[in-house]
Amino acid sequence: MSSPEPAVRAARNGPAAPLTVAVTGAATGVGALLTERLLAADDVKRVLALDERVGDAEGAEWHTLDVRDPAIADLLRTSGACRDAAARDARDPEPSDPVDVVVHLALDLDLEADPAARTAFNVRGAQTVLTAAAAAGVRRVVLCTSAMVYGALPDNDVPLAEDAELRATADATCVGDLLEIERLAERAPRAHPGLNVTVLRPAILVGGTDTALTRYFESPRLLVVAGSRPRWQFCHVEDLVSALELAAREQVDGELAVGCDGWLEQEEVEELTGIRRMELPPSVALGAAARLHRLGLTPSPAGDLAYTMHPWVVSGSRLYEAGWRPAWSNEEVLAELVHEAAGRHTVAGRRLGRKDAATTLGAAGATVALVGTAALVRRARRARRR
Repeated sequence: MSSPEPAVRAARNGPAAPLTVAVTGAATGVGALLTERLLAADDVKRVLALDERVGDAEGAEWHTLDVRDPAIADLLRTSGACRDAAARDARDPEPSDPVDVVVHLALDLDLEADPAARTAFNVRGAQTVLTAAAAAGVRRVVLCTSAMVYGALPDNDVPLAEDAELRATADATCVGDLLEIERLAERAPRAHPGLNVTVLRPAILVGGTDTALTRYFESPRLLVVAGSRPRWQFCHVEDLVSALELAAREQVDGELAVGCDGWLEQEEVEELTGIRRMELPPSVALGAAARLHRLGLTPSPAGDLAYTMHPWVVSGSRLYEAGWRPAWSNEEVLAELVHEAAGRHTVAGRRLGRKDAATTLGAAGATVALVGTAALVRRARRARRR
């Protein structure tokens, strides 16, 4: 990985040629938002949008492909407007300048996806993009993982510096994939001299997202593990996109944490959301989470609970040194999250349909957040006996 100092890349000081930037995963989510921002940037002359389908961004050069396809190297090396197979015809222009920067956002973080297939896509996709970029002469690849890679541990510094050791394990949803992507990023510049890799690590991402941590706020009670002291830090997708834009335009370098200023204590979260807690001993909470996941009743492994128990707040100092500031506060993002969660009902990480919610919530009352899982266990056992 590139040297972390300085955060602002000196080579981009002064006049520079306009950039050609490729974005993978450009049709939806963060990728779609970033594509739109780059199209409006004065120092970006072309944006290649890569995805398995064409998105809505007008003015981007759309290419439909799977990012695990090694042919992406040819696309990055010599790409012209509308080069996907469906749009190619005799009127296509000659190949244009090669790509300067690739922002890789084609990740599968779906809680309900098959874990093995999800890992195969995420790790193979990142590996292919890094190798193809190096082969095509791309000078920079921007990756996005998560601040979860630092791990949630009771002895973490609050806040964590960007260069803190990555102490996470693969026990939580998708964290194993993200750690492997981090390892690929670290090795890439050594394997491919001249390739610069920038990595962004956002805090809890909010804004049209669905993760184990956003589902935590869909429960009728906030599960608190006795003896733990969590701190909550969020990152709105708009702030992540603005940070990714800086990286794509080569204004920042190295490993960068992205999040709101500061953090919220558990008591502040409960006061702001109006959701009361249900406190359980660690053995009960962790045992129930492990059992439910083993039975296939919830998508979240027990490792996800660590991120609601221990701090993993990040400082974001390198982005601040570059002049970046979040537009959203923790309080504002939490309010947005509560608004998005309205009408959804989740028990132990499992999102319930209306019929399930009415039955479970009515029967379990105030203790539904975990006690209600017993009903799910009994239902699964009955189904297997039929």
